[in-house]
Amino acid sequence: MPTRASTRQRQSSVVILPLALVALLVLGLVAAGFVARERATSTTLAHGAAAAPPWPAPADKAARASAAQLPNVYGLKLAEHIHTHLTITIDGVAETVPGQIGLDEKHHFATALHTHNTSGIIHIESPVKRDFTLGQFFTNWDVRLDSRHVGAEGGDIGETLTVFVDGHRRVGDPASIRLRDLDDIDLVIAPAGTIVRPATPFDWPSNYH
Repeated sequence: MPTRASTRQRQSSVVILPLALVALLVLGLVAAGFVARERATSTTLAHGAAAAPPWPAPADKAARASAAQLPNVYGLKLAEHIHTHLTITIDGVAETVPGQIGLDEKHHFATALHTHNTSGIIHIESPVKRDFTLGQFFTNWDVRLDSRHVGAEGGDIGETLTVFVDGHRRVGDPASIRLRDLDDIDLVIAPAGTIVRPATPFDWPSNYH
């Protein structure tokens, strides 16, 4: 015949088991949420230097590519090959987007996001179809980008950053902008209170259409 103590022990075990399962489920959800946030943070935010222009292509391309979560895809068969144009204007002067960001053909190195020259054309060449962001490109470039700054330029010195995509004003953090084929992205920094307009639309060469 079961004693009162043994009955109480079985009841406690029955209670503890579901509680343990609930705890494991909660921990799993928290971990999954952390991973999702970490992945979003690494690709939709730009981690780069708060330096003044000009901004050269980084010397350590592999380190910047790693920070941007962009592996070396040199020589791989491409599933996607599209292009986005970037213009940066500071106080009415266009800043150069250098060539060789994310690209070193001599050492057989290329990330999915790279530039060949100073045209401002970002090449998106990937062996898998996926979204890439402007934040990843700036991380790859090692230039800070957020809702108020490009490098050292922007909100801390009495100026504002205005963002346009295909001539339409875009609010929020520009680092989260997805790079789309033939999009024209303008980052315009000007004194606060200035009427800001996008740059003249980029004239895409015929071979890009």
